[in-house]
Amino acid sequence: MMKYISTRGGGSPQSFEDVLLTGLAPDGGLYVPETWPQIDVAALKGKSYQDIAETVMYPFVEGCISREDFRAMIDETYGPDVFRHEDVVPLHKIKDGLYALELFHGPTIAFKDVALQFLGRLFDHVLTKKNRQVTIVGATSGDTGSAAIEGCRHSDQVRIFILHPHGRVSDVQRRQMTSVDAPNVHNIALEGNFDDCQNMVKAMFNDTDFRNATNLSAVNSINWARIMAQIVYYFTSAVSLGAPDVKPSFVVPTGNFGNVFAAYCAQQMGLQIKTLAISTNRNDILTRFFESGAMSARDVEPSLSPSMDIQISSNFERYLFDLLGRDSDKLNAIMEGFKTSGSFSLSQDLMDQACAQFRAFRANDDDTLDIIRTIHSETGYVLDPHTAVGMRGGIALAEENGYRDDAPVVSLACAHPAKFPDAVKKACTIHPELPEHLSDLFEREEHVDILPNDLGTVQTFIKEH
Repeated sequence: MMKYISTRGGGSPQSFEDVLLTGLAPDGGLYVPETWPQIDVAALKGKSYQDIAETVMYPFVEGCISREDFRAMIDETYGPDVFRHEDVVPLHKIKDGLYALELFHGPTIAFKDVALQFLGRLFDHVLTKKNRQVTIVGATSGDTGSAAIEGCRHSDQVRIFILHPHGRVSDVQRRQMTSVDAPNVHNIALEGNFDDCQNMVKAMFNDTDFRNATNLSAVNSINWARIMAQIVYYFTSAVSLGAPDVKPSFVVPTGNFGNVFAAYCAQQMGLQIKTLAISTNRNDILTRFFESGAMSARDVEPSLSPSMDIQISSNFERYLFDLLGRDSDKLNAIMEGFKTSGSFSLSQDLMDQACAQFRAFRANDDDTLDIIRTIHSETGYVLDPHTAVGMRGGIALAEENGYRDDAPVVSLACAHPAKFPDAVKKACTIHPELPEHLSDLFEREEHVDILPNDLGTVQTFIKEH
């Protein structure tokens, strides 16, 4: 049975079920698997998304969930009733040697669906077996919330509270959350930015009395099951491009480092990736880290890609834990210093290792609009602003490779352009239409509570509801 340990070193190794239901470790750390299962990539050739998902993920849950039950959840999640494309996450060729991996064919038209629709079914299965209920509290910069709500809205075992930064998500993103009329769903518009939302969620998890009284659990990417489900599409896309004989490169637009950490996990499991790169918007703490060796938080600045308007990248802790040789004492010292001062630096040796594993790019708002405009003009393909941020790095790597199909670059397309119509229209005068299942979104009634950035107030609200 796979066991999981906390990055902060506290407690004993935990089972998958425990990790799923608790999310954040009691010592404030993030759970990671004790070992990395190894996947025979050549054996994945010709297999469906569902087959590969079972092969890649089952080692993480073996001993807790039967293979039969696990496969049933996979088939239900990644079937035509949930995802609108038969390939689940199809590759779209932009030009020779450059591809967009479309992760937006789920119900809320963003990449979070790939993990969160599965996570909702995992919660239902485990909670029903244990005859338990949980209170899910999550923070969203725009897309996690709607995907989590969609995944959990029908569950009798789950009460879900999602915090989003008031006035700092797109109208489509907000309405996808607030128009869900279900008794177990509660939307909180917090008067602050995403980091305030994320810090509040962490504070609630670190409040042992509150956590125990409400049976708190997490759907943010601090929950290992989210990362586990995202690992799959790196394998499926690589295999479709010829892996293991071909080594693709991946560029991931990122703020919280969760999606790209899943790619790092795939590498540890045996997937050969030529270059793994991140791309950030004007809130470029991660890009600055790989350039300078210093992680230094600044004020969050609103951008055209609001889901990436983040300065505290929670999942970076998982990578840092590995980079430090899984030394929890060293990690604790660094994280405590970062909490106190808002910055930390690493030695040159560690930075050499980090820069050998990751490339880093950035795109400001003007760059973002220019990339949307250029790709549409040259190919007719429409990018959302987050995808455009990633495409900045994708274009750079494809140029370095000479736009060769035997050295493919995959840039992750994280959201449907209709989620951010104003930015798209500003770039290329096109107003992207919502898919048919969301065509009446702006006619639906909204359900939301605006609360101050005050921990006690929010905790009281959650207890009362």
